[in-house]
Amino acid sequence: MNFKQEESEAMISQMVRDFAEKEIRPHVMHWDEEQIFPKELFRAMGELGLMGVLVPSAYGGAGLGYYEYISCLVEISKVCGSIGLSVAAHNSLCTNHILEFGNEEQKQKYLPKLASGEWIGAWGLTEANTGSDAMRMKCTAVKDGEYWVINGAKNWITHGISGEVAVVLVRTGDLLDSHGITAFIVERNTPGFSGGKKENKLGMRASETAELIFEDCRIHESQMLGKVGEGFSQAMKILDGGRISIGALSLGIAKGAYEAAVQYSKEREQFGKPISQFQAIAFKIADMRTDIEAAELLLLQAAHLKNSKRKLTKESAMAKYYASEVAVRVSTEAVQIFGGYGYTKDFPVEKFYRDSKLCTIGEGTSEIQKIVISREILK
Repeated sequence: MNFKQEESEAMISQMVRDFAEKEIRPHVMHWDEEQIFPKELFRAMGELGLMGVLVPSAYGGAGLGYYEYISCLVEISKVCGSIGLSVAAHNSLCTNHILEFGNEEQKQKYLPKLASGEWIGAWGLTEANTGSDAMRMKCTAVKDGEYWVINGAKNWITHGISGEVAVVLVRTGDLLDSHGITAFIVERNTPGFSGGKKENKLGMRASETAELIFEDCRIHESQMLGKVGEGFSQAMKILDGGRISIGALSLGIAKGAYEAAVQYSKEREQFGKPISQFQAIAFKIADMRTDIEAAELLLLQAAHLKNSKRKLTKESAMAKYYASEVAVRVSTEAVQIFGGYGYTKDFPVEKFYRDSKLCTIGEGTSEIQKIVISREILK
């Protein structure tokens, strides 16, 4: 595995870095304080290819691989975790599910709109009482001629209100049957489909999280992804790639907090010298950097397997688990290095601190990742 960054990848990173500095950084705290989901920003990112990073050019996407995808997410998340989270969810969940499991007609219909940023995508698996325990979902679809009638709700859905299209996993068979779940594409204007409560969150406040509600929502069978009963296995494969996304989001947050802390430690003086010259601070910085580089290597390993179309369940779970915990550790230490200033909203590290915690929860908690990793090792 050669992880040396190619010139094209470096150019993409610089492009995204410049965009984030100009279009995201000036608005970060306003969007966070007011919980604004800046939808027009995503249209602009679509013009740069950031809303269809992995989508082939034949469908209007950038046609890039997972190394470039990680680079894009890291550069965005170094500035704002909320925007990084929304880009990750749009690309790796909704868009990628259609790319991986849609038929040609579905790909032609939806991928160009998603890749351009004209449409924002949502992905619905989680419910109020079924987070990790997805096979107990209560949102159901019942066959009625050429249609399926969906009833129920999904919770904690990124872009649950603003997304123009959602890929939704619903129960079409018996409870606890892994072959009793099916995936459907549902457009926003479909009768019986609506967005519900928007969550008021600790962090990631500019990334919209809300309910999806289905009330006798009739979906034509042509909107099914794959076959009846394939939804759960599809979702598990999508989450393998999704874990790389959350790992990259985590890495970006960690890098953003680390860079802010290093700069501050060189500028802040106590007892007549910069605090970076005190061993207590220097050792924190050494630990932060070591954690970041280890997390990055795990992510690149998972990306290599994904690009090679090889099995990566264990490796993506490891990357997501480790990188998300690193994001929390590094942002915590960054606040500590800033001291009292780190606890205020005038400096960036308190937001990295708040945003980081979601990374250990979303797309499978750290505890679930350890279950996945241990099962892969011991089976």
